[in-house]
Amino acid sequence: MTTPKADYQTSMVFDSLWRGAHVATMKGGKYSSIENAAIGVVDGHIAWIGEAADLPHYQTHGEHDLAGGWVTPGLVDCHTHLVFGGNRAGEFEQRLNGVSYQEIAQQGGGIASSVRATRDASEDDLVISAKRRLQSLMQDGVTTVEIKSGYGLSLESELKMLRVAARLEQELSVNVKLTCLAAHAMPPEYTDKDEYIDYLCETVLPTVAELGMADAVDAFCEGIAFSTEQVARYFNTAESLGLSVKIHAEQLSSLGGTRMASSFKALSADHIEFIEEADVKAMADSGTVAVLLLGAFFTLKETQRPPIALLRQYGVPMAIATDANPGTSPVLSLRLMMNMACTLFALTPEETLAGATIYAAKALGMTDTHGSLEVGKVADFICWDVESPGELSYWLGGNLIKERIYFGNKSHGNKGYGNTFRQ
Repeated sequence: MTTPKADYQTSMVFDSLWRGAHVATMKGGKYSSIENAAIGVVDGHIAWIGEAADLPHYQTHGEHDLAGGWVTPGLVDCHTHLVFGGNRAGEFEQRLNGVSYQEIAQQGGGIASSVRATRDASEDDLVISAKRRLQSLMQDGVTTVEIKSGYGLSLESELKMLRVAARLEQELSVNVKLTCLAAHAMPPEYTDKDEYIDYLCETVLPTVAELGMADAVDAFCEGIAFSTEQVARYFNTAESLGLSVKIHAEQLSSLGGTRMASSFKALSADHIEFIEEADVKAMADSGTVAVLLLGAFFTLKETQRPPIALLRQYGVPMAIATDANPGTSPVLSLRLMMNMACTLFALTPEETLAGATIYAAKALGMTDTHGSLEVGKVADFICWDVESPGELSYWLGGNLIKERIYFGNKSHGNKGYGNTFRQ
């Protein structure tokens, strides 16, 4: 224990104190940097943060010298489909040979093929495969991840997927937010979309809510999926059950899904390549976050970018996520998406880091606890072996992590199974 600097009665007492690095707090969506910083942690939360020279008198049960580099909040991946059976590498080859995403879906591929594989897989098998993918994200700095269902499309299979996602949080040092994406596609046993939406509203969502198996619900609003009116019915049910909503919208066409979701004060609207100014204004008015999904944009060779200038003009927060999924975004690096946001969508490195921290947390309804390094928030942070925070969007790959701190403690992977990546 460090020798007290003053009388015990006037000293702060930290469980741990971290010092010896600069900090990009990301408060207010800016770097908001602190040079030669110190972070005091109590009960897994930040109790003090500032320049080390300004530390009050303190005691600590553990003092840690980070020995240089930059500390940021742990990265937040706010849109993933990490739990699924099989893969769709064959469809990747089809698209390279000129077959469109819509044509693949019409042939029984796409989401439908993942539904078959996921239904056939055991819960344990899904845990093993999803765990491997999640560990790759963690190696890249992720400490909080959203995981969607949506490859089950039946009550039994949707609950199986949500149980798998919950098990990942139990086995790994990562915070998992659960989203029910039952309105993702049509299951093979249904031919009428309205009948399937009725099933979701009358059976699936009430059961998910009763069991406490989801933090939010999501829907795919698109010509190959569900209409604005159908998704609105689904959202009305979610709202009546006390569940927040999110939406996949305006990825392939403009249907008004973003405006509709904004009327429900949706946490986020994701993809949004085809949104118009009225959509952007609706998002600004409702506080809905725009989630940019570079992986699908790149993999599908899309050419229409989201209207970044309009989003800036109206002050709509822009989050960035991997959209990790087997078909359109086989991505296991959030930092790679940060780089692509700079090179493909012309965001700044500061915007991309905000998009992977504080605004990603906002897209999950977590800004009170995560996404920036401030007193009272959870002490999830990464110390990076870089000379400036902008390098996180500059490097394509590579292990840049010096230390990974989860809930105030050094953490490198499995709970109780030792370290699984660089210490």
